[in-house]
Amino acid sequence: MRRKLSAFILLVLSLLLVNTDAFAQIIDDTTKAIYGPKTVLKLYEQDVLEGRYTAVPIDTTLDNLHNERYWYNDTAFYQHLGNIGTASTPMLFRAPDKIGVRLGKTIFDRYAYDPHRINYYDTRSPYTHLKYVQGGNGEQVFEVLHTRNINPRWNFGLAYQILSADQQIGPGSQGRSKGMLDNQAVKAFTHYRSENEKYDLFFNYTFMKVEQIETGGIDTTGTSAVEFERFEEAPVYLTQASNEESRNNLHLTQIYRLAKENLKVYHTLDYYRQRNEFVDDAIPATLVGERQPNGTYLGTTYLYPTFRYSTGRTRDATQYNELENTFGLTGNNKLSSYKAYLKIRNAGITYSAIDSIGTATTIPDSLLATGNVFKTISSSGDYNQVFIGGDIRLFYKELAELTGVAEYQLAGDYRVKGMARLGGAYGTLERVLYSPSRVQRFMLSNHFEWEKDFGNIVIDRIGAGLHQKIGKRQHVKLDGHFTNVKRWVYFNEQAVPVQASGNQRFWGGSVAHKINFGPLHFDNYVAYHNTDEANNIRIPDWLVESKLYLQGPLFREALFLQVGVQGTYASEYYGYGYMPVTQQFFVQDAYTVQGYPVADVFLNADIKTVNVFLKMSHINQGLSDPYYFQTPLYPGMRRSFVFGLTWRFFD
Repeated sequence: MRRKLSAFILLVLSLLLVNTDAFAQIIDDTTKAIYGPKTVLKLYEQDVLEGRYTAVPIDTTLDNLHNERYWYNDTAFYQHLGNIGTASTPMLFRAPDKIGVRLGKTIFDRYAYDPHRINYYDTRSPYTHLKYVQGGNGEQVFEVLHTRNINPRWNFGLAYQILSADQQIGPGSQGRSKGMLDNQAVKAFTHYRSENEKYDLFFNYTFMKVEQIETGGIDTTGTSAVEFERFEEAPVYLTQASNEESRNNLHLTQIYRLAKENLKVYHTLDYYRQRNEFVDDAIPATLVGERQPNGTYLGTTYLYPTFRYSTGRTRDATQYNELENTFGLTGNNKLSSYKAYLKIRNAGITYSAIDSIGTATTIPDSLLATGNVFKTISSSGDYNQVFIGGDIRLFYKELAELTGVAEYQLAGDYRVKGMARLGGAYGTLERVLYSPSRVQRFMLSNHFEWEKDFGNIVIDRIGAGLHQKIGKRQHVKLDGHFTNVKRWVYFNEQAVPVQASGNQRFWGGSVAHKINFGPLHFDNYVAYHNTDEANNIRIPDWLVESKLYLQGPLFREALFLQVGVQGTYASEYYGYGYMPVTQQFFVQDAYTVQGYPVADVFLNADIKTVNVFLKMSHINQGLSDPYYFQTPLYPGMRRSFVFGLTWRFFD
């Protein structure tokens, strides 16, 4: 599969390189380009809902072209398994933006197209962009997007994305490449506006399918990971396991203006399906322990603590389906905007596992389906929920703003947030009361089983900050917050969900600062968190990312360059462990993730319609520790040369 993907990408690049002139910008009789970045505009559904119709040109800057975080749909800091595209969880705390029923399997959210944040286009000519990244250790990113206007009021587009990576640890990880990740995604989108401009339609369909080979990390049984001079030589727990996830979403929003911008009605329909499956078809006998009186078997690793249904094979699956309809009113004028809505969510979830040792005595016979060797046991649940909500915004130009957002699930969850801003200074207050996810409440698996009756979680958060430009050369963002969490639900050291008895309190702040001295630019981000009173929320005390680079044009502005170095550092902390069976990150105190800086040297170049970068990542490998860990038992990437480009075509 990896060879086919690489061959396909190389074929596309070869065809594009045959004759660059064939793909040049359209020019008029004066040889002046009439189609380019300024004739390809993008807009967002939320902006149209709120009355902001100003489409903006696409971004062609070089900023962060080389930065791995910006290769994905979510650019925040994440803890992951040491390679691109792998299971991940945010490094900094996030309050949920969705209340009510949720599945709770989110390890691949970062890489998926978000149907609510897709940018639509308005183009004067067909527009295509090609993005490609190739690393020396097998890391690969590819995306091709094409969009065009069918007429001045109707645009359509399609995109295809690939993320892939090679296994860095375990048998066969050296020499011939061994694929560990295959992520393929598609999005199709369209925006239509009626001739009288009273009606807007936004539609998109997104799909993602991921297969990740699971190793369980470096096997430290009877030894210590630090004893291996080269972590590639270290044994791993699993050799035949994998996680598979597929998800698709159909999103449709219609907006109709009843009284121009003063009163609009809208309807949004979302259908979402997510299926997760953990498979291990060849469980080694060494992982199976003693038989218990109830017919189950103990396990010998943290990954498989018990064998409840089969000692030779695991195939656990979860499928979640959700249909959501939102009906609302919205409007805006020069000083205010508002929105009010009714939301109806219908969801269903099905769990299944295989049984070869006949221990599923608590499952009704009606749910047992007999196969050739195994019986499939399953359980399901349906949820119907109603929400009411809205928001209001009062503002005076860009000088002052007051906003309020609220949503309430009838007889259930709620969230409320307020913000006041004067100039660049702001303050926020937020409270979220939400129910635990379905995964936290129920699990059916060959290796885990629980059914929990947790109380709702409460998050109270206060924040303040200042975002200010200082003169012509500096820009600073200061942000601070205090968070109190009641009845926090987390996965403990046994990777089983529990509810904390006491409150989790933590505070922190961040500084983002940019300054330039002519062509020399210095960008810094520093975040500090104090979690002394939040033992079950894991955030590094310090998180730093700094970038120093020279920037400017060459050859009569035919070429624009950035050349520099970037460093990233997270201080030592007990990072979350990863449990592949349940696709969850869990609290652990056995291994520290050491404080380790990773330095990259990069060159970014803009040559007309092509942006290119060259990067030597992790140039400091071996200068201090022989390796470092992104997640306990999962080492970070070794030194690697990485090449990437973004190529845009305006015809």
